[in-house]
Amino acid sequence: MTFGFAPSPAASVPTSADPSAHATDPLARMLEPAEWAAAGIPLLRNPREVVRGLHSRHRPGPATAIVAVLDPDERLRASASFTRRPVPADGWMFRNSLLSQLRRVVPHDLRRRTPVRTAVLLYCREGDTRWTEEDGAWMWGLRDACTLHGLRCGAYITLTRDGWQVLGEGRGGRHPTADSPPEPFAMTEAPPPLPRTGGAASEVLRRAAAR
Repeated sequence: MTFGFAPSPAASVPTSADPSAHATDPLARMLEPAEWAAAGIPLLRNPREVVRGLHSRHRPGPATAIVAVLDPDERLRASASFTRRPVPADGWMFRNSLLSQLRRVVPHDLRRRTPVRTAVLLYCREGDTRWTEEDGAWMWGLRDACTLHGLRCGAYITLTRDGWQVLGEGRGGRHPTADSPPEPFAMTEAPPPLPRTGGAASEVLRRAAAR
């Protein structure tokens, strides 16, 4: 399932043993591209398909973030979009916003020893595709939100007027862009569950259909 959400107040869920560190040093709550690449973020098999599917569903404008949860086969399980509030880039606040949206659309996997599902983040913004401190704050926030929700931390993707870019991987494309209309494209989703069969009720229905 896919959901879109309007901006909502960020929840306050501290994770550090020293919350004062979060309150005093926003620069400590961002990741450089080298740190992100060294974190072992799983590569998307088909990032173009993921980007086109999320762009088609949510039609993001500038300052819109889309967080999506993929199953092990890279099928979309849930997604939510929201607009970033006009405040300084802070990974802690971004983390809270992402975690709030994840809690709305998908149950946590904290009981699993190893995460199975993966969360990816697509952020539509002004500027070019080069890394910014704002991107670093989103990376930090995504990684922390995934830890708190029992998910694997997946790709961070920017969408600008120049196209899209998977930061830390060097993969990107010219379409879609922040200005392009959504394409009539359906990203692969998990198939609906098959109806249950068997039992007296099913036999009655089968006989009725045969008539």
